[in-house]
Order: sequence, then structure tokens, then C-alpha cells
Amino acid sequence: MSDLLNTFFSMHLPVLPVLLPLFTAVALLLIGDGGGQASHGGLQLRVRRAVSMASVMLGAVLAWRLLTEAAAGPITVYPLGAWPAPFGIVLVVDRLSALMLALTWTIAVPVLWYATGGWDSHGRHFHALFHFQLMGLSGAFVTGDLFNLFVFFEVLLIASYVLMVHGQGRDRFKAGLHYVVLNLVASALFLIGLAIIYALTGTLNMADLALRITQLEPQQATLLKAGALVLLVVFGLKAAVVPLYLWLPTTYAAACAPVAALFAIMTKVGVYSIIRVHGVMLGDGAGHAALAAAPWLLPIALATIALGVLGALAAHSLARLVSYLTVASVGTILAAVGLFTPAALSAALYYMVHSTLVMAALFLLVELVASQRGSAGDHLQPSPPVAQPVLLGLMTLLGAASAAGLPPLPGFLGKLMVLESAAASPAHAWVWTMVLVAGFLTLVGLARAGAILFWNVLPGRDPACSAGSSSRLMTATLGLLALSLLLAVAASPLKRYTDAAAAQLFNRNAYADAVLHAVGGAAAQTARPYRAGEGEVKLPGKGGTAP
Repeated sequence: MSDLLNTFFSMHLPVLPVLLPLFTAVALLLIGDGGGQASHGGLQLRVRRAVSMASVMLGAVLAWRLLTEAAAGPITVYPLGAWPAPFGIVLVVDRLSALMLALTWTIAVPVLWYATGGWDSHGRHFHALFHFQLMGLSGAFVTGDLFNLFVFFEVLLIASYVLMVHGQGRDRFKAGLHYVVLNLVASALFLIGLAIIYALTGTLNMADLALRITQLEPQQATLLKAGALVLLVVFGLKAAVVPLYLWLPTTYAAACAPVAALFAIMTKVGVYSIIRVHGVMLGDGAGHAALAAAPWLLPIALATIALGVLGALAAHSLARLVSYLTVASVGTILAAVGLFTPAALSAALYYMVHSTLVMAALFLLVELVASQRGSAGDHLQPSPPVAQPVLLGLMTLLGAASAAGLPPLPGFLGKLMVLESAAASPAHAWVWTMVLVAGFLTLVGLARAGAILFWNVLPGRDPACSAGSSSRLMTATLGLLALSLLLAVAASPLKRYTDAAAAQLFNRNAYADAVLHAVGGAAAQTARPYRAGEGEVKLPGKGGTAP
């Protein structure tokens, strides 16, 4: 029996992170909701929690197994229905997609554990929607073609629309309406961009595109650049870059804590898509269409850092402050991506892992603090002291110091890698100035918030309340903080992994050969010959690797 299970998992591992949350969500819908809040503490709710947590933990195991396999170098290609690329749909797991899968599912475990502390009973079908969201995220990271990237975008967005208003409230509905409208516009633009690219190349398979783009004539390449820049707008909206970031602070600040923490990975879907399309397919070696985003990406990223930090300084609530810091962290990641070098991309990946973990932890921490400040909530104004000033104060200090980039925490290491990778760039002065100034201003903003929350308390009053002090909520938040701090201890192996991931991404021919040549697709004849040393491709169920 165990051999059968091992064979099954080995054959279908790449698709399981997509199918597992899908089947779990359907099962949770069949179990029933039981009336939302009315079922709090009931049997149905306990069953839903058990099924949901077991599925998320299994998904995390699968994602980390994929990461372990990807670390060895092979690109795993999974042709759905055994249809060869580029005609069929393929799932592709390389080092980057495996890293994003592991990050997504690692965050999902403590966030869902936090939600089971009570938030999951504040509305209907929370757990099913949570798993549909995971399905969309996982599918976006492993899909091998742009149209299915659009499909998975829609899956995760539809789930996020409902999760956004989970718990109800006027502020959530207002922010949710803006969020829905903006994303519907982005979806329309996504289809327009895809139509332009397909009309010029006849394919939307990423590996096939990487080859066909190099063969375009100058006039065709100009039109393709236009389509690619339309996609840059779409991905920029998802990532929340200037001037498309204004929706994020309001939306994330209004969402309930576990939803906002899960949303910390959603901006990285936009970043991931920019890396795939503009950093790889349209990077160096793309012929006349090469580096279509180069004149735009770095200036936009630096402006995003600046406005994100200024927004954090001007924030009047802790949730909006963390939301603006999320914007600034996206700017820092894209500033490194915009340098279009393997070293810079490696630094961007390291910093992306850190910033996603620490921002998710801070969103959970916001509610823990707010719940103990009575009517003041998370507003940056004096209030009665919190019930757990030492514990919450230390947690806030660690999160703030890492977000600001103080040594020896992982935020410092990530920013140092970004600065080192920019040293040879003509724009190094801009990058260094913006990253260093932003780090200082982040520290100022967080120090101001910490002083108001924990020192500037109203005298002569008892702690507001002890809400939010449950062990379940605390362990989930501490777990995310511990994971973010662990990146400093594991900096060397993680940096080796991101170096290898960046090198693999810049090897366009190996990726194309993996998907087209090794799978045996009809387009294999147009692919360049596979060269030894470029890596291997792993075919699920084929019993090993193929050159």
C-alpha cells in the first residue's frame, strides 16, 4: 500500500498542490456551513476545521517535497492529459515555482491556525474559500502557459473577493467594491495583452513563446512589446506598484487579520508574473523584443519604495502602516528584478521570502495589539495599556526591526544583497539611496508606532482587555515571526538556492528544451538542442530524468 502511495505521489506530485485544495474545498462545501456564526463551536465547525487544517498541512508537505526535488536541479514537467506542449496544458516546476509553492503553503498553515481561533465562524464558507484561494495561488505558480495564468488569477481573485468582505462591515464592503472593480478592469486588460501576444506568435505556452519571440521581425517585436507592457500594467496592479498601489492599503487594512496575512502572498503573484514574463521570456536574448520593461521597471520600483514608506509615515493606524510597508517591500523586490542580472534576481528572491513572512506576521500582530487596546483599536493614539505589554512589545520589536532591515536580521541581509547586486549598475546610486533612506524612514515610522502603542498609554487605567491573548492566536503569530527570523540562520543555504534559481531562470534554452524537447512535443523540432550542464528535466511517472 505504501509503495502504491509513493508511486502515486511521485507520478502526480506537480499537480497535487492544485488538486488538493480543490477537492478539499468541494468536500468542505458538502459538509455544509451550518449557519455561519450560529455554528460557532458546533460539530460541523469542528469537522471543517479538522479537514481544513489536515489538508493545509498535507499541502505544505507536498510543497516542501517539490522544493527538495527542485533544489537538485531538474525541471519537472507534468503534461495534463498526456497532451504534449505547446498544444496541451503543462505544469512546470522549476526552482522558482517550487520556492513560491513552499512559501505559500508555509504561510497558509499558521494563518489558518490563527483563523480557527474564531475568525472562521464570522461568515459563511471561510474554509472552502481559503482553499480555493490556495488552489489559485498554487496554479499560478506552476502553470506553464499565460492563458492558464489568467485562469488561475481569476480563481484566486474570485475567492479573494469573498474573503475580503469576510466578517462584514461597512469598511470591508467599501474597500471590497473598489478591489473588485479594479481587478475586473485588470482582467480585461490581461485578455487584451494575451490576444496581442497570441496574434503575433500563435502560442501562449511560456517555453514556446521564449523561442518564437526571438524570431520576430522588428515591427512584430514592437507590437509584442505593446502587448507585454499591457501585461506589465496588469501584473503591476496585482503587485501594487506606483501608480497602481492605492487600492492595497485600504483593502488590506480593512480585511480581517488572517485574510490580510494570506493576502501578503498575493502581491507576490504579480511579482512572480513580472519575473516570468519580463525577466525571463523578454529578458536578454529575446531578440528585438528584449528588455521591453527595462525603461519602466526600475523607476517604477524606486517610486513604489518612496511612496510606500511615505504612506507608512503618514498612517494613522497600525494596519495601514503595515499595508504601506507591504507596498514598499514590493518596490524593493522589483528594484532588484529591474536590474536584470542573476545576482540581483537572487537577492530579490531572498528578500521576497523574508518580506512575505514578516508582513504576514505583522498583519496578525496588528489584531493581537488592537484587540487589547479597547475602543482605540489599532489607531495610533494613546489608550489604556495592553494586557501583555512585554510579549506583544517584543514581538512588535522583532517584526519592526526585521522589516526595517536592522542587522543581523534577515531583512538586513536581504537589503544588503540587493545593494551588492546593484553595485555594478549605472543606477546604483539611486538604488542605494532609496533602499537606505527607506530603511531609515521605516525604522522611524515603526518606532513612532511602537512608542504610541506601548509607552504613550493613558495613566491610571487598567489594561483595556485581554482579548487576543489566546494561545492559538499567539502561537500562529509567533510561528510566522520565528520563520522569518530563521531566514537569518538559514541565510547561506537559502542564498545558494536563490542563486541556483536565478541561474536557472536566465537559462532560457534549458527551460524551453525541458518543456518542448524532453516532453516530446511537436514544437520540439524548433527547440534548440539540449546542452549538457544546463540541467535535467524530470517526467513524472517516467522513472527518472531525460536529457
